[in-house]
Amino acid sequence: MKAVDAVIRGRLDSEVVLIRTIADYIIGAGGKRMRPAMVLMMARALGYQGEHHRLLAAVVEFIHTATLLHDDVVDESDLRRGRETANAMFGNAASVLVGDYLYSRSFEMMVEAGSMRIMQILSEATTIIAEGEVLQLLNVHDPDVSQARYLQVVRYKTAKLFEAAAQVGAVLAGASPEQEEAAAAYGRHIGTAFQLVDDVLDYSGDAQALGKNVGDDLREGKPTLPLIRVMETGAPQQRELIRNAIKTGDADFAAVAQAIQATDALEHARQAALAEADAARQALAGLPISVYQKSLLEFCAFAVNRDR
Repeated sequence: MKAVDAVIRGRLDSEVVLIRTIADYIIGAGGKRMRPAMVLMMARALGYQGEHHRLLAAVVEFIHTATLLHDDVVDESDLRRGRETANAMFGNAASVLVGDYLYSRSFEMMVEAGSMRIMQILSEATTIIAEGEVLQLLNVHDPDVSQARYLQVVRYKTAKLFEAAAQVGAVLAGASPEQEEAAAAYGRHIGTAFQLVDDVLDYSGDAQALGKNVGDDLREGKPTLPLIRVMETGAPQQRELIRNAIKTGDADFAAVAQAIQATDALEHARQAALAEADAARQALAGLPISVYQKSLLEFCAFAVNRDR
């Protein structure tokens, strides 16, 4: 990961000072780096001995960072990873344009790996992530969003890049089609579990631990899984409260949180996340036992047991 960070720093070097400043600000904020780590571990777990895994791990992190820059502008967010978002610091226009730069740089870098299959995976992923963003936009302030519709957004917007990261690692290692599909399934399930836990933390965590404003999704009118569950199983008064909260984005957060706590909404979301993590574990069954395979298995637990 230190080597990946060195690649990231080196490839962010631009003659345009504002690009360096904003990119350094975002990358320097840290984060879990799960996606690039997944590229490294999957490649090594399947026997890869070259150096391109570091380059492609940086590519995946650039794509992720670009989506964060654009997300925060769309959502009008002002806090991420415990500090001000780039758009709050530098403005929306600069954030969008630097996001575009990171996308462009990532495609420039992925060509260096010399694999048409890897380019196909990553280019398809960026398209699907964009589709997920638009699908989410269509769901905003819609209290009738079903679990199926919501999970489609999760798989497109969040899980797809996890899937691509694991799949790229497998392709780089010369994996068989069966191993490649297993790697993709692993990433897809981990990414879905990761987002579902985020949904739970939005109503059970504290802002300092999460590094974002607790309840942001509600204020943005996003119907996440706990809210959808209350709409499905809550008492009429609870359902009406959640319906109005999603429609307006302006509600008593304490009352909404109480309604969620009074139903099985959080436990339902947790169980859904645990099922995804278990599916990810099963996808790794065919990998040879190694320190890398062990780390990939540990990700399954981390995705669902974290508090931020």
